[in-house]
Amino acid sequence: MNTYLIIKWLHIVSSVLLVGTGFGTAFYLFFINRTKNVEAIAEVSRLVVRADTWFTTPAAIFQPASGVWLMMQGGWTFTTGWILASLALFCLAGACWLPVVWLQLKLRDMTRQSRDEKRNLPSSYWRYARIWEYLGYPAFIAVAVVFFLMVNKPF
Repeated sequence: MNTYLIIKWLHIVSSVLLVGTGFGTAFYLFFINRTKNVEAIAEVSRLVVRADTWFTTPAAIFQPASGVWLMMQGGWTFTTGWILASLALFCLAGACWLPVVWLQLKLRDMTRQSRDEKRNLPSSYWRYARIWEYLGYPAFIAVAVVFFLMVNKPF
């Protein structure tokens, strides 16, 4: 097996980890928030931060590095339409994701404190949770379009 195919395989696997972990953790935190169960929200928040640390962050770093390497090996340039669009959308997703990471840390800490003090979550938790949710929508749409562009290379 050659280096190109290994990097391509790793690029695909890391994209699955990036999107799959992001979607999965968003799904669980979104729905556990609806229960208003502080104990459960604290545990899910803790695991969301862990999953982002272990899977999403390394994949988010590897994706552009491997993508640029594959682009260069494949003879494409940064001015190729689908590559330019993919990079712009990846940057949009990243611009949404970076504040989400900060918000997840805050949400985790608030739930831990509320759980330990046996009190309800503060109103700031719910405000941060809404912002977290709203930032997720454009990020997921952007990444879904990047998948389409990578597979179809339409322009």
